[in-house]
Amino acid sequence: MKVLVIGSGGREHALCWKIAQSPLVDKVYCAPGNGGMHREATCVEIPAHDIPALLAFAGEQAIDLTVVGPEAPLVDGIVDAFEGQGLSIFGPSQAAARLEGSKAFAKELMRELSIPTAAFEVFSDYTAARAYVEASAGELVIKADGLAAGKGVIVTSTKAQALGALDSIMRQRAFGEAGGRVVVEERLQGEEVSFIAITDGEYILPLASSQDHKPAYDNDEGPNTGGMGAYSPAPVLDEACAALVVERILYPLIRGLRRKGILYRGVIYAGLMLTREGPFVLEYNVRLGDPETQPLLMRLKGDLVPLLLRVASGEGIADVQLLWEDGPSVCVVMASPGYPGPYTKGTPITGIEAAEAAGNVKVFHAGTTLTQGRLLSSGGRVLGVTAQGADLTSAIARAYVALESIGFEGAHYRTDIGLKALRRPS
Repeated sequence: MKVLVIGSGGREHALCWKIAQSPLVDKVYCAPGNGGMHREATCVEIPAHDIPALLAFAGEQAIDLTVVGPEAPLVDGIVDAFEGQGLSIFGPSQAAARLEGSKAFAKELMRELSIPTAAFEVFSDYTAARAYVEASAGELVIKADGLAAGKGVIVTSTKAQALGALDSIMRQRAFGEAGGRVVVEERLQGEEVSFIAITDGEYILPLASSQDHKPAYDNDEGPNTGGMGAYSPAPVLDEACAALVVERILYPLIRGLRRKGILYRGVIYAGLMLTREGPFVLEYNVRLGDPETQPLLMRLKGDLVPLLLRVASGEGIADVQLLWEDGPSVCVVMASPGYPGPYTKGTPITGIEAAEAAGNVKVFHAGTTLTQGRLLSSGGRVLGVTAQGADLTSAIARAYVALESIGFEGAHYRTDIGLKALRRPS
């Protein structure tokens, strides 16, 4: 069979890598792909947002399954367009994808369904939002309502910071039209963790636990990013807590949407804060996390494709069991200098083969391009150096040793990915 993966980041590279291992698959395409996917897929120069061109390509090439990586095409209705032409595609509908396309919609739905989340208010008027912030007593988080490539959330500690964030989002439009409306919410205290599952619209199949690292710098300092690294499993999320998340956070959501006539099929991602009162939802996403996908797929045993096919075709998945390697895996993101702000492009990259030579290491490309045979940086997050080990200590060490083999001038990366888990009491 032929599979088309849509997107160009590290998540999509990991999907191509895993899908290409399936005995069911003869050919993998990626649109538009990046400079490092050629070993797993044939890259097609069609942007992920060009739904008519993607639809035409899938029809011309008789693609058997399309897998959507990023959120923007889902929010724009790519699943509805493909299904309208009788093409098999994995991902939620446009109506369901609004859960990520509008933070205000998601928060209001959580309030309606009594799903635990931070207290909040939504504003389209800057003056009203400013007055609310000035009258607030506690620490706040300011969120652009629309899509902002994972960077539209500003966590603040003081009123001055909150007012500055509000001005940046609503008046300066740091995140473009995504900032035309904002969510202002209380800042929760605890530890963040990612909970990712696949659903057929009725049954929820959790993936292994993982933990992302959003802030740009060590010790969770600096501005939020799309993610600077991740590891799996995440010991902070034990079995009892995971069961609580499924029953109180995921099933109420899926069932609540069904009552509104929205069948949710695909990936459902809950970004959680584990507080003293239990897990609270920071946000819902409608696709696999990036970089969480990289360590998750490195640990996943067996063939991913049959599960994707069943969800895309509307079959139930209640009898599906996923098996995971016991050894943890770690992904360290190498980013361009300046990221998540303005960053340099076009920096040569060398040493990928040397990094992978030691074994149990895979370098997933995120923002790279091949130009006249040279591998160059082309994005903010450039590489995801992913390693597996017998235990977390060895996986972390293996990832950072591999990283040192890569020549990438000015590369910025965190040096503490995974240390939260090691510091937890046993």
